[in-house]
Amino acid sequence: MKTKFYLPKSFILLFLLTFGFSSCEKQKENPTYTIGFSQCIGSDLWRKTMLEEIKIELSLHPGAKLIYKEANGNSKLQVLQAQDMIRKGIDILIISPNEAQPLTPVVEQAYNKGIPVIIIDRKTASSAYTAYVGADNFQIGKMAGEYAGEVLKGKGNIVEVLGLPGSSPTIERQRGFIQGLKRYPDIKITNQVYGNWLGEDTKEQLNKIKNSLINIDAIFAHNDQMASASRKVINTLLDKKQIKVIGVDALPGQGGGLEMVSSGILTASVVYPTGGKEAISTAFKILNKESFSKENILQSLVIDSTNVELMKLQWNKFISQQKDIERQGSLLEEQKVLFKNQQIILNVTVIALVLSVVFGGLALYALLENRKINKNLETNNIEILNQRNQLIEMSSKAEAATEAKLNFFTNMSHEFRTPLTLILSPLEDLIQNEKIKAGAENNLNLIQKNVYRLLRLINQLIDYRKIEHDKMLLSVSQNNIVSFVTDILESFQHSAKKKNIEIRLLTDAQNIKVWLDVNMLDKVIFNLLSNALKFTPANGVIYVEITHTSTSVTLSIKDNGPGIPAEEIDHVFEHFYQAQTNTAKGSGLGLSLSKELMILHHGNINVESTKSQGTKFSIQLQLGEDHFTEQEKLRGKANKDLLYEDAKIYTTGLNDIPEYTNPDLLRTIKPQSILIIEDNADLLNYLGNKLEQDYEVFLANTGENGIASAYEQVPDLIISDLILPGLSGRSLTEKLKSDIRTSHIPIILLSAHGSLEQQINGMESMADAYIIKPFNYDYLVATVKSLLKNRYLLKSHYMSDISSSGKPPISKSLDKKFINDFSGIVEQNLSNENFSVDEISKEIGISRVQLYRKVKALLDCSVTDYIMSRRLKKAKYLLINERYSIAEITYMVGFSSPNYFSTVFKSKYGMRPSEFKKNNSQSKQS
Repeated sequence: MKTKFYLPKSFILLFLLTFGFSSCEKQKENPTYTIGFSQCIGSDLWRKTMLEEIKIELSLHPGAKLIYKEANGNSKLQVLQAQDMIRKGIDILIISPNEAQPLTPVVEQAYNKGIPVIIIDRKTASSAYTAYVGADNFQIGKMAGEYAGEVLKGKGNIVEVLGLPGSSPTIERQRGFIQGLKRYPDIKITNQVYGNWLGEDTKEQLNKIKNSLINIDAIFAHNDQMASASRKVINTLLDKKQIKVIGVDALPGQGGGLEMVSSGILTASVVYPTGGKEAISTAFKILNKESFSKENILQSLVIDSTNVELMKLQWNKFISQQKDIERQGSLLEEQKVLFKNQQIILNVTVIALVLSVVFGGLALYALLENRKINKNLETNNIEILNQRNQLIEMSSKAEAATEAKLNFFTNMSHEFRTPLTLILSPLEDLIQNEKIKAGAENNLNLIQKNVYRLLRLINQLIDYRKIEHDKMLLSVSQNNIVSFVTDILESFQHSAKKKNIEIRLLTDAQNIKVWLDVNMLDKVIFNLLSNALKFTPANGVIYVEITHTSTSVTLSIKDNGPGIPAEEIDHVFEHFYQAQTNTAKGSGLGLSLSKELMILHHGNINVESTKSQGTKFSIQLQLGEDHFTEQEKLRGKANKDLLYEDAKIYTTGLNDIPEYTNPDLLRTIKPQSILIIEDNADLLNYLGNKLEQDYEVFLANTGENGIASAYEQVPDLIISDLILPGLSGRSLTEKLKSDIRTSHIPIILLSAHGSLEQQINGMESMADAYIIKPFNYDYLVATVKSLLKNRYLLKSHYMSDISSSGKPPISKSLDKKFINDFSGIVEQNLSNENFSVDEISKEIGISRVQLYRKVKALLDCSVTDYIMSRRLKKAKYLLINERYSIAEITYMVGFSSPNYFSTVFKSKYGMRPSEFKKNNSQSKQS
């Protein structure tokens, strides 16, 4: 039971009256301030962001009134607006001056009248102000300069786009940027133009100096609006996407700096805080006579591709919290209106005790809710700050973890080279041994080729990581590039002759001296020549041309292969990119590594291609030695042994093992056939050569070719890779299993994807077996034999059922449908002596050859034998159960004459139809 407490009525009345009047007095004591805010700087998005921050902070101070004026970059209008707010008797003035000198008098006027003045973003020309809130423009410029130095790796030319002449942010950011670049003496500011904070002005100024933009490497604009305009000018004039563009503001929202960094329009942007929240917080400290700082400098950071997604996530969380605050603020306003109404009623009807109790309770409830809401707002703000710190910490940990994984992977790649060397050296000894070579030459060559392939992939990965960490050091020396290229071409002549490909060297001089690192540049040329040989068809031509001018030399390698599609040509130099339209796939590192090596040489590499006409890669090197450091030239020594090893790594893969060839046409045809679909030529030929000892083998190197071959050959079993050009092994399996012509064929999928989920995914495509690479060949053969044996047992089951009932219970619906359709058509046409195989093919909708092979695969008999068997079976039934004459039965089951029917029936059952009928009649009578 709950205990009830009762208070005297006099005490309740005294309590209510006291609480009601004290609440009214407290409400009256709650101060109300009028804040004037004059805004004149920044873009529309920047001003909107600042105003949103101010409104959020004001929601924590009920009763405060904001007078907001926007001057749109007009200093005279801003002065008039500030004077008008002073006349209206504001309690505090917050102003972001457009220019320092014009706004100084009106700021001093307010300050001298005793009105506190908070200056945001930029200062006036005097110290007559109460507090300053803004970022350190000098520090922001310095951060931008240091970032530019790092991203350009200490070398390059920069164009600086400044803001409004004479404004303090312009002056401070310019000084800071110059200070930040002092650590990088090889970075030069080639031009400075004033964009006046506007995009159109920036475009106009940059177009005036467009001829000098050719050699720039980066642009630093004092705000994101000018940075975005700079990117548009660069894309229009130069189409050089590699030029870095750095801005300032990094505002969130649509069209803001965060979005431009995320989408690649800007390389980076330095955060320029609006200061709205801090300005309001400082204003209330001043008005409430609390301690405050006169100089409030806001912190900043550089936003680029490494942290932009984190900042966007943080901003989205902030917006979500802001909406919660707005909803709570709306509830607070409703409670305040309700509280005021209750206060009026309480003062008017204080004599009515019942109303006093009701309204007193409501007033108490409203006050408690008010406190709860304020407390929730404070808690939400603290939570936002904590989440922001956690996200920054998590980002740092994730970056460190990623770097640790890459370092581990690189170290493991180094470790792989030792066992590969121990494999390669004994392997070459075995290849040189004539006794062993005679019986296993193809297999040894296959092993050697793939060991070199692994070695090349590992070397590329190690070089790529060295470049990524600036540990790839140039060792340049002066060489005759014509002789250098000639030596490399000799390494490829043997491979070219095997395909009857001619390599022609064209040069405009025989002695062209170039400073280069022979052990790096050879990798570039090896890779380009290897690709050219790979894609050039037999009997083709590769042109290697060397030309030079007074300042540079150009080496171009052109083939007459299939070319590169237009949609892929822009991606060929990207890291790990692999084209989807060709069958010769690699690691995706070769061309990317070549580009990085050319950048180290201060050179360039580009590609031109026309589909079906060929591809041309060109590399360009500067003549002279001034672009290399003294340390790079001192280290320069040619290593001929390393050049020879690189040649073996790049050319061994081009010497294909002998391709699988079908045996002699006069050979004995094997009873069972296998179709192998694999895009790797080595594995395709290896399996073909191994399996053709026991089976008829058909080969295909793409999914489309595999499907065509399956329809044409109708093999007994299919072995397919999971990853194929154009059409995947999963899609191929689903297509063949859903086609009545091939649904009965067992399919084995081969894949390097070994996870349980991927295996389940492969089996869901209706594959009969899923084998993970690398696989044991004996296991593959055992799987093949098992599936073929099961298929044979299934055939026997079909035939026995057909003989007894004519409706075989087939496990797969498509096979069952085929047998039902086939047997139904035969049954309907048994009396038609002219009934032929062509009519069945037409009815079912497949070719005559496919019909023969399908019936043979499922029923283990020919179509003609099946029709004859069904006619005799029906004739036997009619002789036993019906009273038809022999002649009538003859024509009912489709025989042309009783004599022919009698002959065939006797050969099947050992007696003539008349004897069979007589014997069955006597057995019934007895």
